[in-house]
Amino acid sequence: MTFRKVRTPSAIVINLALAACSSSRDTFLIPGGPVAAAQRAEFFHIIGWTMIAILPVFVLVPLLLWRYRYRNEKARYTPDWERSSILEILMWGVPLIIVAVLSVQLYCTTHELDPTKTLASDNPPLRVQVVGLDWKWLFIYPDLGIATVNQLAFPENTSVALDLTTDTVMQSLLISSLAGQIYAMPGMRTRLHILAEAPGVFEGENTQFNGTGFPAQKFQAIAMTQQAFDAWIRSVKADGAPLTAEGYARLAQASTGDEARAEMGGAGGPVDAIHFSSVEGDLFGAILRRYTSGAAVPPAGQPGAVGYDPNARAGEQTQ
Repeated sequence: MTFRKVRTPSAIVINLALAACSSSRDTFLIPGGPVAAAQRAEFFHIIGWTMIAILPVFVLVPLLLWRYRYRNEKARYTPDWERSSILEILMWGVPLIIVAVLSVQLYCTTHELDPTKTLASDNPPLRVQVVGLDWKWLFIYPDLGIATVNQLAFPENTSVALDLTTDTVMQSLLISSLAGQIYAMPGMRTRLHILAEAPGVFEGENTQFNGTGFPAQKFQAIAMTQQAFDAWIRSVKADGAPLTAEGYARLAQASTGDEARAEMGGAGGPVDAIHFSSVEGDLFGAILRRYTSGAAVPPAGQPGAVGYDPNARAGEQTQ
């Protein structure tokens, strides 16, 4: 899957201005991968086409006001004037062309940026299972047997396939510098592919309001060299604790990442994340199946619900 890249003077000026204002990679206007770069190009295309209709208004309105001002006796007065074929064509034809062009462009770009498509890369793809909780993100690496909270690490120039769901209310994951937002819902699996073209740290967040801890539900998406990623995997396995059914039941309580770390006794990992050296069973599949079994989920077993009981949830996970 390949993407077009646009380099225009206006785009370069805007990107330089944004880079000077902020050192964080938290906007698609400073893209870190091909998807965000294509979104930025689409943004500038839309601006360019809409300026065809907007600029004449900004220019002509002041001119008309000046030309036909009350004291200007040289302005032509035509009270019986009704219509102009040229003006009719311009007023209706130009917007029609703009809408048609943007519609075709949007259709093509929507299919080109299909989040389910694997991104072109010379490296093997990486699978990550994402679970939205109140108010934190759990990332499970099924092929590596590890998991993290609020930290998504991956090698540069590698297509990362994110399978998303939630174990609470609907949420929306967004990593602006790498890809657009995508929703995650209980009992449903959605997919998003991301790729970073160089090492860097990108801000990820939930954009769907879900309660008092919503502002704190952010995480770091970290692109690394392959050597750094291999070292990161070794550190997670060495420093992290196992993620058992009991541990996940406690983790699933409504709490921010910092609160969850304190609740779990300072689990392994950096101060702004939690590392787990192993994951018990098929946790992601078990979360999905709970909402597709046909039976109602009681409040005691529903993370985020009033009356949620981690002990009851842990017992359910072991069955």
